[in-house]
Amino acid sequence: MPKRLSLWQQLLTQAALVLAGLFVLLPLWNLLRIALDGSIASVPTRFSLLPDQISLEYFVKVWKTPAQSLDFTGLLRNSLVVAGGAALAAIALGAGMAYAFARFRFSGRRAGLLALLTGSLLPPVALMTPLFILLGALRVRASLFGLILTYTAFSIPFCIWNMRAAFQAVPRELEEAAFLDGASQWQAFRLVSLPLALPSIAVAGLVAFLAGYSEFAIGWLFAETSSTVTLAMALWGLQNLGAAPWPEISAMAILMSLPVVVIFLLLQRTLLNRLIIGGIGD
Repeated sequence: MPKRLSLWQQLLTQAALVLAGLFVLLPLWNLLRIALDGSIASVPTRFSLLPDQISLEYFVKVWKTPAQSLDFTGLLRNSLVVAGGAALAAIALGAGMAYAFARFRFSGRRAGLLALLTGSLLPPVALMTPLFILLGALRVRASLFGLILTYTAFSIPFCIWNMRAAFQAVPRELEEAAFLDGASQWQAFRLVSLPLALPSIAVAGLVAFLAGYSEFAIGWLFAETSSTVTLAMALWGLQNLGAAPWPEISAMAILMSLPVVVIFLLLQRTLLNRLIIGGIGD
């Protein structure tokens, strides 16, 4: 039975939770306030909890006014194609490799795991120059496909590492029972291990999606035409203007966050299952 907290411990816990909530919610609320405040022309000069003049002007402006020669829907389409393509590719390529690392013993296995760990720890900027040269040689650098390949390369080490742990958590006895029923190795993977590892795979895919959706530095380096600009790149471009239009930046950041919120809500049950399974395993 869990130990009951004393009154002072309960008060301190509640106070810590309130402070943590304010620490998270106040910046988000201030972002929304700046986006809704029609009286702010460029840079906010004072802190306020409520907008002086409520207006949707900046949301409409961001939605309609072209950024980097593309409107908001075009930027959103590029972002979803790049981030979604990178996440699907990382999961599709990484699932089989993760299963192999979890279930089989083969020459070079330890070296491969070390390479994965090293790759997941390297900052993306460390690979900018090699990827710039490689994708240029393949003639796909200035394209959405080139960005998908780039973000896939960054996400695969984490995805394999995360999914490997999920496959290791699947009891071998379940696969052995499938073998006794006449299943092949592929069938045991597809019908037994893969469904049980889906929560972890969803988490890995979401992380890979967020990495491709929010990255802008490498995208700017590779982009040669406006057709490959994403929302994150356009948002960074607004910040680099001479007089940064903070209301527009805030409105664009909020609109950019909405697809991520929708995806999270769709995956909420899967993510909660992953957290529950992880808690039980601990």
